[in-house]
Amino acid sequence: MSSGAALVIGAGDGLGGAIAKAFAREGLTACVTRRPRHEDKLASLVAEIEEAGGKARGFGVDAREEADTVDLFQQVEREVGPLELVVFNIGANVRFGIRETTAQVYRKVWEMAAFSGFLAGREAARHMVPRGRGTILFTGATASMRGAAGFSAFSGAKHALRALAQSMARELGPQGIHVGHIVLDGAVDGEFIRGLYPDWQERLDDDRLLTPAHIAEEYVRLWKQPRDAWTHELDLRPWKEQF
Repeated sequence: MSSGAALVIGAGDGLGGAIAKAFAREGLTACVTRRPRHEDKLASLVAEIEEAGGKARGFGVDAREEADTVDLFQQVEREVGPLELVVFNIGANVRFGIRETTAQVYRKVWEMAAFSGFLAGREAARHMVPRGRGTILFTGATASMRGAAGFSAFSGAKHALRALAQSMARELGPQGIHVGHIVLDGAVDGEFIRGLYPDWQERLDDDRLLTPAHIAEEYVRLWKQPRDAWTHELDLRPWKEQF
């Protein structure tokens, strides 16, 4: 078992929550964030982790705001413990045709999925590098690898996040910091997907949806890797997903 803090930025009801639970089981205090207007939804996640014997703290933070992000990292370090792991898990998946994509939409998606990732990564590095240890993981998507019709904003942001992760890995690896980028190539089971696919139960039963708990297990494996065999980029997809 480990001590210290695992910060999951973007801990919703699906993947983010599963990641937080997985690292709480490893002995880390799961520090979970959502935007302030959704902060009340963190209470059930924190309670579930604690009922299972883990430790957790919830924080309402707008990850796009630099001052708020700086304060978040300082508060976790001060009140919880040293950050052993930071997971950036904000999605911002929206679909608009290029002619219908407004400047406001493009900018907001970039702020949520790319700029806030930069802020999280920078602050994580500032705290981890002096200690010479730590893991920073970024959640990517199919859009990280290729742009699809109707996803100009999302693809642009996810491409930028992938480039950020690559740059950080090359800079921080020699300083003892493991930086990973996980490409989730497929639909992840959750409320959004269940509303999108009427046959979601059939897809889930047939292992055609990524299961949050199974994804979270891979995040834990990345965190546990010895430094002589680090993975930077890992792609996960259901067995029937074309790529």
